[in-house]
Amino acid sequence: MTFSKILIANRGEIACRVIRTARKLGYQTVAVYSDADRDAPHVALADEAVHIGASPAAESYLRFDALLDAARKTGADALHPGYGFLSENAAFAQTCADANVVFIGPPPSAIEAMGDKALAKHCMLGAGVPCAPGYLGADQSDAVLIAEAEKLGFPLLVKAVAGGGGRGMRLVRHFNELQQGIDGARREAISAFGDGTLMLERLIDNGRHIEIQVFADAHGNAVYLGERDCTAQRRRQKVIEEAPSPVVSPAMREAMGKDAVAAALAVGYRGAGTVEFIVDDQLKHYFLEMNTRLQVEHPVTECITGFDLVEWQLQVAAGDPLPARQEDITLTGHAIEARLYVEDPYTAFAPQTGKVLWWQPERALHGGVQSGGNAYGVRVDDGIRQGSVVSPFYDPMVAKVIVHGRDRNDAIRRLRAALANAPLLGLKNNGRFLSDLVDHPAFRKAEMTTTLIDQWLEQGEPLLQAPVATEDAWRVAAVAFAMQHGKNPMEGWRADSVAAFGFTLQCADLTRPVRVRPDRAGGVAVTLEGSTVQARVMAFAEGVLRFELDGVLQTAIAVVAGADLHLAWAGHSHVFTEVSAFPNADALKDASKARSPVAGKVTQVLVSAGDAVQDGQQLVCVEAMKMEMWLCAESAGTVQALHVKAGDQVESGAVLVELELTTTKEA
Repeated sequence: MTFSKILIANRGEIACRVIRTARKLGYQTVAVYSDADRDAPHVALADEAVHIGASPAAESYLRFDALLDAARKTGADALHPGYGFLSENAAFAQTCADANVVFIGPPPSAIEAMGDKALAKHCMLGAGVPCAPGYLGADQSDAVLIAEAEKLGFPLLVKAVAGGGGRGMRLVRHFNELQQGIDGARREAISAFGDGTLMLERLIDNGRHIEIQVFADAHGNAVYLGERDCTAQRRRQKVIEEAPSPVVSPAMREAMGKDAVAAALAVGYRGAGTVEFIVDDQLKHYFLEMNTRLQVEHPVTECITGFDLVEWQLQVAAGDPLPARQEDITLTGHAIEARLYVEDPYTAFAPQTGKVLWWQPERALHGGVQSGGNAYGVRVDDGIRQGSVVSPFYDPMVAKVIVHGRDRNDAIRRLRAALANAPLLGLKNNGRFLSDLVDHPAFRKAEMTTTLIDQWLEQGEPLLQAPVATEDAWRVAAVAFAMQHGKNPMEGWRADSVAAFGFTLQCADLTRPVRVRPDRAGGVAVTLEGSTVQARVMAFAEGVLRFELDGVLQTAIAVVAGADLHLAWAGHSHVFTEVSAFPNADALKDASKARSPVAGKVTQVLVSAGDAVQDGQQLVCVEAMKMEMWLCAESAGTVQALHVKAGDQVESGAVLVELELTTTKEA
C-alpha cells in the first residue's frame, strides 16, 4: 500500500508531531482546521491545510464527510488520525478504506473489538489475559446495573464501553453515589461518543496504571516495547507518565508484555496499540482496555527505545514488516513526560481559556532530544505558540514536556529544570504543580496510586494549595511595574530628579504597598513594608528581565497585560495586579449573580425562574475541556432570571442566573 501525501485528521501537538516525522520521511502533509484553529501552529507547519468546519469538534474534527472531502481536494492518499477524535472509530476507518485512503492505524475489525470495552474483556478472557471482575451485560437498565453493582461490591468503576481518555467514567465508593455515577457516566458518554452503554468494573483500590506499548504488522509479527507507568492521575486523566515503571521487574515486564502481545494477536491487530493494565498492591496485573491508536505518552517509549513510533506506524501502514524483532528492543535510561494543562490545580483543576502571553519552550531544551533519539535531554511537544488563544472547545492539554535521563532521579531533576525554564504565562496552568508532584515523597518513592491526587484534593494536601509569592518576588514585580510607568533606571534615573514611586500591588488574596526609589548609582531601592533591598536592572526587553537583586544577578520573565504582571522567576509563577484607587464595581463579588466559571457549553439547567434555592444548591452545569463544572448558589434566595438553556455556549464570567437573595428580602 503505497502513499505519498498524508492528511492528519487532528489538531494541536499531535498534529504537529505527526507532520514532523512525515515530512522527515519525505511525505507531503495536509492539515485540517476548525474556525477556532485557523491560526494554529499545525496549520502553518503542514504543506497544505483545509478548513473543515465550525469550532465544536462535532462540526469539524468529527465529520467524516469534511475530512474525506479534504483528502479528495488535496489528493491525500493516506490519513493519520492522531489520538482522540476519530482515532478509535471503526466506522471511520472503514469509510477511509472504502474511499481508497490508507488509514494509518489498525483494521476496523480490531478497533471494533477493542473499542467496545465489554467486548474487549470477553476477547481477553478468551485469550487467557487476566481481567478484573465486572458486569459486561447487554441489559442497561438502571435496576440491573444497580443490582450487579451490589453483587460486585464497592468501590467500583462505572465506565462507558465506547471511547476512552477518562470520559464516561465515574468512581463510585458507596451505594448512595451509584445512581449519580450511572447518570453522569451515561450522559458524558452520549455527549462524547454518541453511545451511552455502560459496564461495571470492580475497582482495584490503590492500584497502579501500567500499560504496554505493542506493535504488529501485516506479516504476523508482533512485539512489545516495554511499559509506561501512568499512575499519576487526576479525575482518571493522566498527568505524569514514565518509562520504565519504577515497580516493574524484568520478569514482570516479560509477563505483561506477552499478555499484551496475546491481546493484540487475538483481534488481528496491526500498527501501534497500547494494552492498559491495572496492577494491585501484590503486583498482579489485570487487563483494563486496549487503546487502538498512538498514545499521548508515546514519547517516553521513544526516548528509552530509540525508535520513532510514528515512523513505525507509517512503515506498517505501507505494508512493510516491523523494523525490529523482540530481541532487538532494549531500554536505555529513564524518561518522564509531564502533561501541561491549562487548568488551575489549586481550584480543583478548573480548565482555563484565554491568550498565551508567553511560551518559548526552546528555553527548556538542553541536550535537544528528538523523536526517536535516545540522547539524554529534553523534548517539548506542543500545539500552541506565543499569542495563541486557547478556546473551550478542546482538551486542556496544550503541551508535553518530556525528559530522558540516565536514571529516574536524573530524569526528575531534568524535568523540574525544564518546567522552570519554559513557563507558560497568560493562563493558569499546572506547570508548578507538575514540578512539585515529581518531587513529592509519594512520587519519589513510587508510592502513587491512580486515586491519590483525588484523595489529596479532598484532604487539603499542601501540594494542592496555591503557592504564596516570596518577598523577593514582590520586589521583582515592583521593579517591573515601575519600569512600565516610565521610571526606568536604565535610562538614567537620578535620585535628585525622580521622587520615590509608590503604589499598591495585589497577588492572589494579599494586597501590599511598595515603594521604588532611584539612587545615585543607577540602581533602585525597593521598600516592602519597611524592608528595603537594592536592585539594579540590566536589561528588560521582550519579556525577559535581567536584574541584580541584593547583589545577585538573575533573570525573570515579566509580561504586562493591562493592570496585570505575569511573572515567572526561580521556578515560581505569579500574577501581580496594580490596585487602582477606583476599583471596578463589576469585579466585586455578588452572590445574587451566578457567573460561569469558564467559557463552555451549558449541559444542564436544574432551576427555573421563580424557584426557591438554598445556599450551595446546584443551578447550572457548564462543560469545558472534558470537565463538568457545577454553578451553585452562594446564598439562599429565589431565581429572578435565568439567562441560559441546555446547549448554549457561554463566555467565562457571563451571568447565567440572577437571584433575589433571601437576606435582601428580609432586610
